[in-house]
Amino acid sequence: MSDFPDLIAQLQQVEHFKRLPEADARAIVTAGRVRRFAAGETIFAEGAPCAGMFVLLTGQVHLRKLGPQGQESILAVIEPVIMFNEVAVLDGGPNLTTAAAAQDCMVWQIGCDSFQALLARYPMIGLGLLRVLARRNRFLVSQVEDLSFRTVQARAAKLLLDLSDCGAHSIDRRKHPNHELAARIATVPEAFSRALNTFKRTGCITSTRSAIAVRCIEDLAALAEQTGTTPRA
Repeated sequence: MSDFPDLIAQLQQVEHFKRLPEADARAIVTAGRVRRFAAGETIFAEGAPCAGMFVLLTGQVHLRKLGPQGQESILAVIEPVIMFNEVAVLDGGPNLTTAAAAQDCMVWQIGCDSFQALLARYPMIGLGLLRVLARRNRFLVSQVEDLSFRTVQARAAKLLLDLSDCGAHSIDRRKHPNHELAARIATVPEAFSRALNTFKRTGCITSTRSAIAVRCIEDLAALAEQTGTTPRA
């Protein structure tokens, strides 16, 4: 477990807590608890009663939605140090997504009632939360735009550019298997594989069992901008 000063320092990296004095940050830390989750473990489930609010301290977490036929979409990939599940603690409703540990991770968790009490005591937390929620709303709007107007091939090209930092480094396929990459663009692995094969044939990427490397940034970027009349699965 992180020692107390280190935990306070980590939480003060979160937008909501940045402007709090150390004494107030200490009070907030003691209102929650630190938990560990192994890779593959579910942190909380979509539709279950509010699990509280979390701050990811180490590791990686995927926020997932399941479709009516069991298809999976990854709405967000959470990296340290970021807060998640804010909406449920604000309205007291069920969890909007399933949170799963993509890697071994450590989180700080606070219950719904305790978080509501913190908001009443420290209004600046609420102001920080508004800024974060505004940014995330913009991100969700961009996701809706991608799903509505970009083909699977265009979404796949955009994802590869993002993950490779526009070709600056290769994408580790052991860390990012096809089923995960497909879920991140709301499609099935077979459709994502077809897109990869197209990119390989046209020389946009090279791909092995272990890595994907972007070779022609301009061509892949052009493909990422392609739109269609309807989203494709």
